[in-house]
Amino acid sequence: MAIVVCMNVKHSDTRTHILAQGRAVMAQKGFNAVGLTELLKLANVPKGSFYHYFESKEKFGQALIQDYVATYMDDLESLLDDAGGTAANQLLAYFRCWQQSQTDECTSNKCLVVKLSAEIADFSVEMREALQHGTDRVIARLASLIEAGIDDGSIHADVPAGELAEWLYQLWLGASLLDKLRKNGAAFDDAMRLTERLIDATKT
Repeated sequence: MAIVVCMNVKHSDTRTHILAQGRAVMAQKGFNAVGLTELLKLANVPKGSFYHYFESKEKFGQALIQDYVATYMDDLESLLDDAGGTAANQLLAYFRCWQQSQTDECTSNKCLVVKLSAEIADFSVEMREALQHGTDRVIARLASLIEAGIDDGSIHADVPAGELAEWLYQLWLGASLLDKLRKNGAAFDDAMRLTERLIDATKT
């Protein structure tokens, strides 16, 4: 039993290391711009080790997205816990963090959904479905937060929570894409103002 545990830890460490290196470089360059040779050099692993964990670069991309989503959801819960207060306060804290992460000079903090969605949508069914599953999870969590805000009186919405969560996610995803072109933060400022209006959080 102890041997099995040790082997699992080693597998997890090596696999996680490759994924971490891939995430950092692909958040900066994108998926197609990073060749396998570059990835292997960054991770300092031989090609055989890579193929031991991933059948192909596409399978690696799928695993990368799944790993990113799992980490993202954990970080989201930590963010909401740290923000505290009403549900509206937690929701706005999430979007403030979104804005900061997308305007941060540290490219490893960039959202992979923003970076990869347009690039891989027509390239890989598996990667697209992994991204879609991830965004569905985020939207569902935002919907539950909005429902909590309606219950505690901090959010006043004219549409169902799920629909509002979808609107907000689309709004911020669009703002992220526009900011990549404009580089001035104005799209995020507009998104925040509209978000506050949509949830009617003036009483929070």
